[in-house]
Amino acid sequence: MIARMPIEYRYADTEACARHLAHALGPHLRIAAPLGLGKPHGLLNALYRLVAADAGRSMRLYTALSLTRPQPALGLEQRFLGPFVERHFGADAIDPQYALDQARNALPVNVEVHEFYLQSGALLHSASAQRNYISQNYTHVARDLAAQDINLLVQLVARREGPDGVHYSLSCNPDLTLDFLRQAQSSGRRPLCVAVVHPELPYLGGDAEVAEAYFDVELRPEHSSQLFALPRSPVDLVEYALGLHASALVRDGGCLQIGIGALSDALVKALLLRQHDNTQWRRALVALDPGGATHSLAGQLGGLAPFGAGLYGASEMVMDGFMHLQRGGILKRRSWDDLALERAAADGRLDPATPGGHYLRGAFFLGSRELYDWLDATEAADPDAIDMCAVSNVNQLYGDHQALAMLQRRGARFFNTCMMATLLGAAVSDTLEDGAVVSGVGGQYNFVAMAHELPDGRSVLLLRATRESRGGIESNIRWNYGQTTIPRHLRDIVITEYGVADLRGKSDGECVEAMLSIADARFLDALCAQAKAHRKLAADFVIPEAWRRHRPGHLHEVLAPFRQKGLLPTFPFGSDFTGVEQRLLPALEWLKSCSGNWRGKWRLLGAVVRPGEVAAGEGEALARMGLDAPASVSERVQQRLLQAALRRKP
Repeated sequence: MIARMPIEYRYADTEACARHLAHALGPHLRIAAPLGLGKPHGLLNALYRLVAADAGRSMRLYTALSLTRPQPALGLEQRFLGPFVERHFGADAIDPQYALDQARNALPVNVEVHEFYLQSGALLHSASAQRNYISQNYTHVARDLAAQDINLLVQLVARREGPDGVHYSLSCNPDLTLDFLRQAQSSGRRPLCVAVVHPELPYLGGDAEVAEAYFDVELRPEHSSQLFALPRSPVDLVEYALGLHASALVRDGGCLQIGIGALSDALVKALLLRQHDNTQWRRALVALDPGGATHSLAGQLGGLAPFGAGLYGASEMVMDGFMHLQRGGILKRRSWDDLALERAAADGRLDPATPGGHYLRGAFFLGSRELYDWLDATEAADPDAIDMCAVSNVNQLYGDHQALAMLQRRGARFFNTCMMATLLGAAVSDTLEDGAVVSGVGGQYNFVAMAHELPDGRSVLLLRATRESRGGIESNIRWNYGQTTIPRHLRDIVITEYGVADLRGKSDGECVEAMLSIADARFLDALCAQAKAHRKLAADFVIPEAWRRHRPGHLHEVLAPFRQKGLLPTFPFGSDFTGVEQRLLPALEWLKSCSGNWRGKWRLLGAVVRPGEVAAGEGEALARMGLDAPASVSERVQQRLLQAALRRKP
């Protein structure tokens, strides 16, 4: 390793720091910045302004998941989201300006932005984002980045002073920085590295902690806007059905990986229900699956009892769900630390019960402010509990840590979401049929492949059986599709709200039958006919009558009693919305869904003409939206639309 000198340049002024970097590195900046939370928006914006104002300069940025606040459309959306966005994110929040300009197709010609993971659906219509997207597995990013001749790395860090001097924590993003700089330094092309200190960022030790000399420049702005925090999403009954099915496949004493969003929240809530109200959890499973298919798979792959040994978490992304599982007494199985492993190996035994260090390993974190506070408090009370490290130590088994990783990840269940799946078991998670990128591959392929390498690991892909489009309702289970994220030779377990399809090791015919068993009944006949036409299903195959019940109405009917008992709440882990806003959400969602197709527009017109009786709390809702005293024709129309939505009968 090349010896490095302590930091020479320290700044409190962001603009001055940007000018220094531009002068030191010359006219052409090739910048690497972490994905998600770890991007220093203020410094990136200052560099962006310098380049945009000077045609003789250029900037090429390599990053992923550029987080921006919601940009609501005019009308009802602006009236609802405007006040919420300012309250939740703070009036002084800073968006990355390059991301806003890219979404508007307004990037300067001397700026390029290359991302390997996009904010989901946000850049479908950005020509430059679609052109410059790089399709990569998460574990390959550092390797490919090292070949791009990067001359500047910028990153948010936490800072700590102690008896042995200043140390930094890469905190939310050791994921690629550790791997990338290791490779860049070995090739003799280490970039200038800037630590941008954020006072609210949790200080996490272990691999995430680096010495002062790791960075060349320190920027400690006099003012930092609050950390970007994701709003907590509502969970509907379809998502709960998916979560309940999935929760039965988790094995006590095993390993868990989960992503983000409402489906993950539903899975976590279901796991907590299994732990703390096991009788009701089992009843919900029986209501969903009276035929017992999920129960049968639970006996083979997961379990129906509460957790005793608990789970170990190994997930590229650490999100709120892990916090709730730890608080609920489920996330508690500690891994082996190096000393315990060495001692066990010397004694000729490898006993998983030997006390270890952490119960959660991750590569980056992103979530609510409650999560950030929990990480900070956990580090202070139990420094070994959470291991933030390079993505190469989380998303793959290969290398020096392989034996340890396989011990840690015994009984692994890797849960990810996808957009669509085919009858033959391929999955579509990131790209539409015409090539437009919705998000990115990220680490999904890594975890699917790893599940096949582990002796008792399983990959589980979650998806809704249908989606709404301008043409009406469409099936997310397709005969075929023009893009693939997970090829069918890696097919494993697929779950919809209607059940579980175990595809591993199955023939094509068996795979088709399993996927049909979890499809929406409205599409069964067409899918069955396509499979028969392509000789993947026997000509005399008859769809079982039980599958004909797979419809939204039946699903809501069987789960409604559990929602009424408070077991499946709309916001399982609290809400960032006020009570009035929570009442407005379903009304606004209904209006949005109605505007998507002609049938919905007719339904909306009928509701506007005959809005019905005044709804409870209607006045308060109109006041929150600034429509209690409309002052123009436009406002009166918006008021009438909202009244119709609030008064509708579900």
